[in-house]
Amino acid sequence: MEPEASSFESGEMLATFLASTPLLRESWKLCDHANTAAPRSYVTNRIGEVTYVAFSGVQMISGLESNCGNLKPLVDCDAKGFFRALHRHGEGDQEPVKVHNGLLHLFLHYVIENPNFYNQMCEIRQKSKSIVFTGHSIGGTIASLSALWLLCDHHSFPSTPSVLCITFGSPLLGNESLSRAILQERWAGNFFHVVAKNDIVPRLLFSPQALITPQLHSLLHFWHLFMTSPYLKDPGVDVPENIITELFHAVLFCAEEMAKTREGSAGSLFWPFGNYMFCTDEGAVCVDNTMAVLKLLHLMFAMGSARSSIEDHLKYESYVWEVSEQISQRRGHMQMHGELPESSYEAGITLALQSSGISTHDPISGSVKDCLKMARQMGRTPNLNSANLAIGLSKITPLRAQIEWYKALCDECDDQLGYYDTFKLRGASKRDSKVNMNRIKLARFWDDLIQMLESNQLPHDFLKREKWVNASQFYKLLVEPLDIAEYYRSGMHRSKGHYLKHGRERRYEIFDRWWKERRVGEEENKKRSKFASLTQDSCFWARVEEARESLDKVRSESDATKLCALWENIDAFEKYARTMVERKEVSRDVVAKNSSYSSWAEEWSVLKSQLKQFPSQCSGFLNGEVVP
Repeated sequence: MEPEASSFESGEMLATFLASTPLLRESWKLCDHANTAAPRSYVTNRIGEVTYVAFSGVQMISGLESNCGNLKPLVDCDAKGFFRALHRHGEGDQEPVKVHNGLLHLFLHYVIENPNFYNQMCEIRQKSKSIVFTGHSIGGTIASLSALWLLCDHHSFPSTPSVLCITFGSPLLGNESLSRAILQERWAGNFFHVVAKNDIVPRLLFSPQALITPQLHSLLHFWHLFMTSPYLKDPGVDVPENIITELFHAVLFCAEEMAKTREGSAGSLFWPFGNYMFCTDEGAVCVDNTMAVLKLLHLMFAMGSARSSIEDHLKYESYVWEVSEQISQRRGHMQMHGELPESSYEAGITLALQSSGISTHDPISGSVKDCLKMARQMGRTPNLNSANLAIGLSKITPLRAQIEWYKALCDECDDQLGYYDTFKLRGASKRDSKVNMNRIKLARFWDDLIQMLESNQLPHDFLKREKWVNASQFYKLLVEPLDIAEYYRSGMHRSKGHYLKHGRERRYEIFDRWWKERRVGEEENKKRSKFASLTQDSCFWARVEEARESLDKVRSESDATKLCALWENIDAFEKYARTMVERKEVSRDVVAKNSSYSSWAEEWSVLKSQLKQFPSQCSGFLNGEVVP
């Protein structure tokens, strides 16, 4: 028996809650109205303090069929200011946040080319406590982008209404980086995507780029014409059966090919995000795990037919009005007749399986059940890993404390070398060896943590948690000076180049980004009255080492161009270091009498005195310029 309650019992509770509130019904009613009364546009409706904004599913997208695999980075779009909060995601080795080019262009048409829309949204934000963006079919993707726009732009408005997005039969919108960014920003709970069991539209872009063939292009072209026609609501519209069948099998083939690789996700251009409510004639089930959503999109679609894949896209009204009653009736019936298993986990799986319209005797039920169990495990494991890391952090705290104690001893030592230089010039004592070993163990802990985060083994909002942001920053300020000292002590700068460009570990760059993206409190801007306990630039000593080399080269360099560059480097460092010291953003070890920095400053002062004896040759520099 599983030790934890089923997350799918919670998922069904979420589906029941959404279906039992006016949110789902009012959203669909306005979507239905937008489809018939406002094609290629949107409608709004205010109910109390909640404003609904519904985008029509009848939209014309330029080149949908030819651009079905064309993803555009948000940072490159003309309205990049609208999604600024998402730009920092995907930095480094990760793929940038991207969305479907045609769908993005359609959204920008509303925001940029239609000032009335922008002004109306500003007015709604001022007068409403909550905004619900909604849309059917392609309109759902515009609703999602509108919700992302407001979530990214919350800081620009004095009043920040809550934002919710509810879509019906919406295509997938963006890549895996978009899905991960939404999780990391803690916005996944703002998105609810209602998907009919056999609806083809949410699966249209569910394919690796390699499988987007000319045949699929032409099929998508036909589908787009059908979806943008005024006959969208006509159940009797005559769609050629052969076209429907070909499109159904083409999409199913893409889904099955993708299901064969990396648990169904490798090569996928488009990824789901937020919560998915899968609706059937038997009820509904909510899933928020992206891998489970991808698998369910495939498994449920495979059980349907070509004709049902279109019919399901046009029957959301019946699903919306029936799902709440069916959910409550089924649970009550199962409880009354003792059909619920004793285990809450098995009960949740049973309810989720029946809500998906799949019988326990169906051949595919085993695959669906495994999918549900997988999602439950994946949802639980990251939190357990996070808890174990917290325990691990407490276990390495003594290692960090020993390094702090070592630093305090160095700062008080009679030789006045300071923390950095003492470690760089260390001998073979047990104390020095212990500190070096602690440095290596701490690096291993943080490297393992980063590997777990990047392999999705930790909660997606992990790097937003203040505890870990602060712990990583303290580690960086305390230990990176030791890494720099070891780098120059071992002479690696002579074989690889200076530390900043050729020796800095990737973990420190990641921690820089975490610290930069944190929420800054007012107390952090206060002026210091005494030196910092740790130098606030963890790379300060690497800059000192480069300045020392520049100073040595100045004495022997004869080439005027190279000499000019050296003057520039020295001048820039002197100004930077002076500012750091004046603001007391350095530790005591920086200004220790015999530290590398103090020695450099003294040598530089002597050299400047010597230069004054040759004013004709160095007049430019002595007058405050950097050109000799």
